[in-house]
Amino acid sequence: MADKNATVSSAATATPEVAAKTETKAAASEASSVRTVKNERFLGFLSPYRPDVQQGNFVSREMVAQLKPGMTQSQVVFLLGTPLLQDVFHQQRWDYVFRMQKGNGDITTSNVTVYFENGLVSRYEGGGDLPTEADYLARIADKAKAAKK
Repeated sequence: MADKNATVSSAATATPEVAAKTETKAAASEASSVRTVKNERFLGFLSPYRPDVQQGNFVSREMVAQLKPGMTQSQVVFLLGTPLLQDVFHQQRWDYVFRMQKGNGDITTSNVTVYFENGLVSRYEGGGDLPTEADYLARIADKAKAAKK
């Protein structure tokens, strides 16, 4: 019983900075666009090396523009690639999820969901605020440009 009260009281007495970080992380996870997260520094001036991490299928604005109702599943695979998620219980739904976290804290996320009926695209969701292919290449090239200098 005392453990539960200790947990509740420690959460209730959390500092405003901790509460603000928690709210910021929760709000950032709901967005599906580009956001910047400030990296914490060790002792105020040291920051560890953070590599760029890319996960999932990059789907650009141009790719979604080519996606049309009536396309077959093989045409969608040719256009967007193999879906990251194919749910066993919802085989008529393919999810293309993408997340790229740069070492400087920039995070790009996107989610495109394609729905099929009788093996043909019936509709898709997401893709309204996707970056273009040129924007994506510029994000990747930032690190290469900095290394050349």
